[in-house]
Amino acid sequence: MKSTRVVVLWRGGLHLRPATTLVRTAKRYSSLVWLRCGGRIADLRSILSVLALCASMGSVVEIDVDGPDEGDALQAIEAVFASNADRQSQSD
Repeated sequence: MKSTRVVVLWRGGLHLRPATTLVRTAKRYSSLVWLRCGGRIADLRSILSVLALCASMGSVVEIDVDGPDEGDALQAIEAVFASNADRQSQSD
């Protein structure tokens, strides 16, 4: 199992657009991926589960990945958080 923490930097928090991108990314891998935020746990393959986290801008999210391609999956998910946050800050 691999884990890391990221900060939600999207102005609207972890809303539908970034959540959709994260779910699509997670589904490309066979590893199980979970997000933890504020005492809640979400399966990253479920859009409703991710939205139910209610992760606002500035929230710390822990990503847990377990499976045969966990390293690649974790790297791809971290990249989504980083790239979308970069685009958000450029549009301000």
